[in-house]
Amino acid sequence: MQNYKQDWQKIIAEVLHTEAEKLIVETPPKPEMGDLGFPMFAFAKTLKKAPAQIAKEVVEEINREPREQNKDEVFAVGPYVNVRLDRASVAQSILADAGLKEQPLKGQRIMVEFSSPNTNKPLHLGHLRNDALGESISRILSASGAEVRRVCIINDRGTHICKSMLAYQKCGEGKTPEGEHIKSDHFVGDYYVRYNDMEKENPALLQEAQEMLRKWETGDPETLALWKQMNTWTIEGWMQTYKRTGVHFDQFYYESKTYLSGKDEVLKGLADGVFFKVEDGSVQIDLNDEGLDNKVLLRKDGTSIYITQDIGTAIHRHEDWPFDRLVFVVGSEQNYHFQVLFIILKRLGFEWAKDLYHLSYGMVNLPEGKMKSREGTVVDADDLIDSLRDMALEEIRSKDREALVGDAMDVADKIALGALHYYLLSKTPAKDMLFDPKESLSFNGDTGPYLQYMGARICALLRKAQIKEQGAGSKEHPNAATCSLLPAPSINDLEWELIRIISNYSDAVVQAATKMDPSALANYLYELSRSFSRFYHDCPILNAETPELVSFRLEICKAVEKILRDALELICIPFMETM
Repeated sequence: MQNYKQDWQKIIAEVLHTEAEKLIVETPPKPEMGDLGFPMFAFAKTLKKAPAQIAKEVVEEINREPREQNKDEVFAVGPYVNVRLDRASVAQSILADAGLKEQPLKGQRIMVEFSSPNTNKPLHLGHLRNDALGESISRILSASGAEVRRVCIINDRGTHICKSMLAYQKCGEGKTPEGEHIKSDHFVGDYYVRYNDMEKENPALLQEAQEMLRKWETGDPETLALWKQMNTWTIEGWMQTYKRTGVHFDQFYYESKTYLSGKDEVLKGLADGVFFKVEDGSVQIDLNDEGLDNKVLLRKDGTSIYITQDIGTAIHRHEDWPFDRLVFVVGSEQNYHFQVLFIILKRLGFEWAKDLYHLSYGMVNLPEGKMKSREGTVVDADDLIDSLRDMALEEIRSKDREALVGDAMDVADKIALGALHYYLLSKTPAKDMLFDPKESLSFNGDTGPYLQYMGARICALLRKAQIKEQGAGSKEHPNAATCSLLPAPSINDLEWELIRIISNYSDAVVQAATKMDPSALANYLYELSRSFSRFYHDCPILNAETPELVSFRLEICKAVEKILRDALELICIPFMETM
């Protein structure tokens, strides 16, 4: 529909002797008022006329010349110039070319960092929102033409990592995930929880954990061996979860290899006067002119802090893969951190620092309250997906559909992922959210399974149509590309509403890419599915009045199926041909 808006912007702009971009385009509130509306309020002062008078004169000027090729109808509605598009020709064009057409990011190189887990525990519900956002926005940016590189930094060092190592050293007794029949990242996470229980009884354990970190930093062989083993267990477990959820990365960075980076850059900045040293010996930056306070970059003993490492890591990444943009998918609790990081990199003179972006997202909680991993009350990603899968499986069994869906366990797992990812992505990232597992699995309303069900329903219909066509012969049921044979009045309002929404798919993807917000696409798909449901309910398809109308309505179904199949992939939801 965008092309038609632009065409009419140009036509009306010529009459008004203005630029097309200055014309606002609206959608009239009622079908009888047409498809496009152009308000004339902005031209009243310049032309010294009432908006309604301007609209009337514009319409008269446009209608003065006959338009043989263009059957669109132009008329004034008060202060608006309205256009009723020729439904037959517009429908033919839209259905013949349904799908993604624009690639505004073609030629751009965009790096997306997300997940960033710690090797002392499995992925949890918070990671699931991070991963869904990172993977989805990567797919959306790629579909918009960008060359995308997904990266993940694994936080594999520090006192918190040594805590799980210390607990295993004291209580592990040489046990292994295989021997205990426990997923390997869960196995390590259990020792992190155990450490915190132990520390409550013996606070001196913290000193032992810190001493273990010192041994790691000095290269103690026994400590390094334990560290490598437990990190391997954790990472192997994560990879299984990533594969299950459809998340993948092009490159992994490890904090153990980057934690010293950035110090030299800070010292260079100190020499160049970007930073300053205070009396206690620490190196700081003055951010008061940015409305912030002073920020320490090197401690008084010369050691780095977390932001120092991030300075070095960002520089290395641009050296590894020169990007046009770097997107950090990190929770909103780190807003200040990234604001400071971006300012520092700009002041150090890195031109690409202006192209850094923090995709900030809110916390995810359950009805029971906030998660606390150290107390063992965190909701593990695997456990949550298993729970959703089991609930979906029970629903399949309760409706006696096991034999109809094929591999019921696989179908249930895909429904679980659809429920989870849609729930996590259908809200604007910045908002905190309360995840309700039962609500997410509903087959009615604004949910992932509802979208999956619409796709399965269309596939079933198209299979039935194919069988019917093969049985009846092609003459009785002509090829579906016959919408040009239909006069405009034969395209009813429900069909037209659905066709209009089909035409907006590219706009929804572009909006999601531009705003770094997959919810724009998720909400579009819900609108598309609701419109299709109304169409399906009120417009006979295989039993339509004429063979031509059957073909036309099947073309609408095919267009919706194509968009659902493509767009669900962009928001990490499996498309289901059978449910």
